[in-house]
Amino acid sequence: MAENRQTPYALITGATAGIGWELAQLAARDGTPLILVARDATRLQQRKAELEERWSVPVHVIPHDLSREGAAQALFDVVQENHWPVDTLVNNAGFGTIGEFLESELARDQAMVRVNVLAVVELCKLFGWVFREQGGGRILNVASTAAYIPGPRMAVYYATKAFVLSFSEALYYEFKPYGITVTALVPGPTRTEFQARAGMKNVKLTKFLVMMNAADVARAGWQGLKKGKRVVIPGIFNKLSVYSTRLMPRAMNARIIGWLQG
Repeated sequence: MAENRQTPYALITGATAGIGWELAQLAARDGTPLILVARDATRLQQRKAELEERWSVPVHVIPHDLSREGAAQALFDVVQENHWPVDTLVNNAGFGTIGEFLESELARDQAMVRVNVLAVVELCKLFGWVFREQGGGRILNVASTAAYIPGPRMAVYYATKAFVLSFSEALYYEFKPYGITVTALVPGPTRTEFQARAGMKNVKLTKFLVMMNAADVARAGWQGLKKGKRVVIPGIFNKLSVYSTRLMPRAMNARIIGWLQG
């Protein structure tokens, strides 16, 4: 496929499923060339073929595990070595696990922090330098409504999302003078592969709370990114839940979430 090397790419992590995959489709529909990043090389190739066939946009794939030490720098180096111009960064990769903190493996908690936090920080720094030099760019960081409350039985995950939201809001103001927009996408419970991977199939939270589909969440996030919004909370139920948690004491929020995730 012929490609215009001058057309900037959107780089999306965690791009083969869920919100990341829906964002990739929206970007491709807009005619944006793509760099897709995920761990599963076979699935990446399948997604590449789907996008190129349907939307006729150039798509590059990078099989990459962001939980490894130095992973963000290695990813950035691949992009630079191939001279792929990027003006949109989507930090969507992330995972969580449910269970008592003392019963979970330390190595898994560390990997979660590396993917959900360190990779976001490092990629924003590395591409932020590039965006500043080229006079602009766009960043979308996927947080969660979990960012607003403590999360018993998912303590590390909730804390990582609180970091992502705070970090993104701060960068929104820091990066604005350079023509760089930073948007935090804050979805609530969403029907994706996340619940199965986190071991949440039988918890009350997934049964009692309204869950959006990934396509609707991605659409709100992509529109918010293009408009340069600071924070996007998709769905009326998610907005109401965020506002209600602000009215309740944090101790009560923690007890409710602990019960829902029990």
